[in-house]
Parts: sequence; structure tokens; C-alpha cells
Amino acid sequence: MDLNLTGTRVIVTAGAAGIGLEVARAFIEEGAQVWTCDVDANAIDALANSDPKISARVCDVTDRAQVRAFFDEATGAMGGLDCLVNNAGIAGATARIEDTQPEDWDRCIQVCLTGQYNFAHLAAPVLRQSDNGSMNNFSSAAGKHGFALRSAYAAAKWGVIGLTKSLAIELGEDGVRVNAILPGIVAGDRQRRVLEAKAQRLGKSFAEVEAAAFSYTSIREYVTARQLADQCLFLASPRGRTITGQAIAVDGDTKMLA
Repeated sequence: MDLNLTGTRVIVTAGAAGIGLEVARAFIEEGAQVWTCDVDANAIDALANSDPKISARVCDVTDRAQVRAFFDEATGAMGGLDCLVNNAGIAGATARIEDTQPEDWDRCIQVCLTGQYNFAHLAAPVLRQSDNGSMNNFSSAAGKHGFALRSAYAAAKWGVIGLTKSLAIELGEDGVRVNAILPGIVAGDRQRRVLEAKAQRLGKSFAEVEAAAFSYTSIREYVTARQLADQCLFLASPRGRTITGQAIAVDGDTKMLA
């Protein structure tokens, strides 16, 4: 299927590894121009060798000066912006609310929610100038169901949905679509670490915690990063031109998180 994304100008945050890297690569495969940032300097250096078509810089999404410098360089080099993918996020603490430290709460909200604001704030006026403008904000199944022992993460991801729906209304008059993508249990190191932390916190084995997590899904298998990337591609393409303000779950029909 030709998605007509050749030449599309794309920024993907936290795109040097994991979901973000898969999204960036998928856009490159479609002929798009892609700039990405990541807080991990080593990952950025490695990306220059593995994926030279992806332009990458070190940037902390919570640092507004760094975000501004990266955004201006990226949009200047590409001559504008057609799609922003707000992917940057961290897992946050695994603890009861009374055991969640204020600094851990603050950092999770800053990265997962305020980091998206920092980019959306700059991107909105530039996207208005595109004839195919879109923004894809990564939320989570936790942003739909809540997540015990992960209150900061769930609060941030609920906030992403509110931000998304508000921006869809604000930008809709200029034809810019804004959607949230809600992954379920995603294959990869980050998910493994989350399950390991929960197993340790509850005094259970990894297998027990993993089985409990899948017991609330209709399709009991991990979501892949490529499935999430494919969703981003469609939403960014002209074929998705009337899809906006949606919280789109890619989660095997997750009914709750445990």
C-alpha cells in the first residue's frame, strides 16, 4: 500500500531505540525525512552508523532550551514539519502512592506529559502550515485503565489523552489531526524491566506477573514496535485525513492492567 508519505517531514522524539526507532525507520522506508532526538548520547552515536538516513541529536525533552534548539534545527533543515510523533517516556516508579517519592513523581510527569507539551507548543504553528499536518502522541493502556503501583505513569498517560483531544479541537480548523496511540504490553527491554520490578515488589516470579498481565487481554501476546509504527504511518498519511481526537488502543483488547 502506497501511503503517499514520500518527502513527509517528521520529528520523532526518543527515536534512538525501542518504539521510537522503529517508528523512525518505518517513516524512512516510506520515503519520509526524519529527525529524531534522544537523551542517550551513546544511542545517538550508534544511530549515525546504523541508520544514517535518520538525522539525530541529543536532547532532553524536559529541557526547553534543548527542545527549542533541536526543533529549530530540524524544521530548518527540512523546511517545515508535517508530522510530530511524541514518543519520549519513562516507566516511572513501581510503588504504592505513599512510597512514591516526590522526585520520582515529578520526573515521570515531566518526561511523559510535559515533554509532549514542550514539542507540541513549538510544533502547532508549523503544522498549521502543512497540507498534511498530524501529531501522534504516545499514551498507554494505563491512560485508559489506570495502573496500580504505577500511579505517576498512569496519571501522565491520562494527561496525554486530554492534551491530545484538546489539541485536536484547536488544530482541526487548519486540518491538522492529533491522535493518541495507546500501546498495551509491548515486547522489549522496557516492558521486561517493568514486569521484573513489579515481580520484586510483590514477591512473585516474573512468569507469574507476566501471566497475570496477559490474563486481562483477549489476544495474549506482546504488541510489537512495528505494529505501533504502522499505526503511526497510517495516521500520518493522507488516508488518515479525517481521523483525529482519538485514543487508539493497540493492545490486544486489554481490559485492565495488573
